[in-house]
Amino acid sequence: MSVPSFDFDGQRIAYTELGGGPAALTASGRRGRTARSAAPAGGRTVVLIHGLLLAQTMHQPLAEDLAARGNRVVTVDLLGHGESDRPRDMWRYSMRQFAKQTLALLDHLEIDRAVVMGTSLGANTALELAALAPERMRGMVIEMPVLDNALLASAVAFTPILVALTFGEPVMRVVQVGARAVPRRLLPHYGNVVLDLVRQDPGPGGAVLQGLFFGRIAPPRSERRTLQTPALVIGHRRDPVHPFSDAGMLAEELPHSRLLQADSLVELRLRPERLTGEIAGFLDDVWRDSRRAGAASRPAKRRRSPTSKAGTARPR
Repeated sequence: MSVPSFDFDGQRIAYTELGGGPAALTASGRRGRTARSAAPAGGRTVVLIHGLLLAQTMHQPLAEDLAARGNRVVTVDLLGHGESDRPRDMWRYSMRQFAKQTLALLDHLEIDRAVVMGTSLGANTALELAALAPERMRGMVIEMPVLDNALLASAVAFTPILVALTFGEPVMRVVQVGARAVPRRLLPHYGNVVLDLVRQDPGPGGAVLQGLFFGRIAPPRSERRTLQTPALVIGHRRDPVHPFSDAGMLAEELPHSRLLQADSLVELRLRPERLTGEIAGFLDDVWRDSRRAGAASRPAKRRRSPTSKAGTARPR
């Protein structure tokens, strides 16, 4: 089944929409997971952005959970990922380009403002979007940002992958054939998410890494300090590519942020209840604050006094 898409600079960008009215209650009294068939909630839109070389399917369980709570949820495959086009031109890939693609998604769906949540690559994309178009951001959830303290570990981790995808492409194609032979139904959801890394054509993945290596990874510290978008920053320990020190540093830099520590890299995937609740609460808070700010900015209606002359009005 094909997924919807839009055009960005002549390239196809794929996305999926869920929700967002509350899902029906199950027989046990708990709310169902997905709100796919519900009418979209007015302004409560959240965009979920995947990690490096992954696809929007990595956020499918979270998207269904958030949609069931009354949010309109949009997941997207950035260029070079998932169901989107995957050109081999390395100049097409950068954090700024990914931010522009997310902005184009909002324009395509006619969404004025959204909360943007990203993981790893997606987290840095959300930061770039907050710098590029802050007026389109109601809030952001930054999970596992890759910033200053991750430089060495990222180089060590991703350089061999870049070499394998670029110079070892013939070998990786053999691996690709073997991975595609594994039926999807035999694996759990996240098993397929991981295996999809090697099911895809290796060449474009190498171009993505090359493009990112030659561009800026995130807005610099001086720029991050000026970002006014409310933020929930999620980090965890024991991962040198996504060090908790980066999450903590970012939470201190952003003027309107809160730091949330996850138990591990996989908590949101395998034991999601606590973190999903925190994310849903953050969404409730930013949309509630948005409605209050909107009401406060609207001038009070002026009513004509019964005793005033025609053409004049006195405020009450």
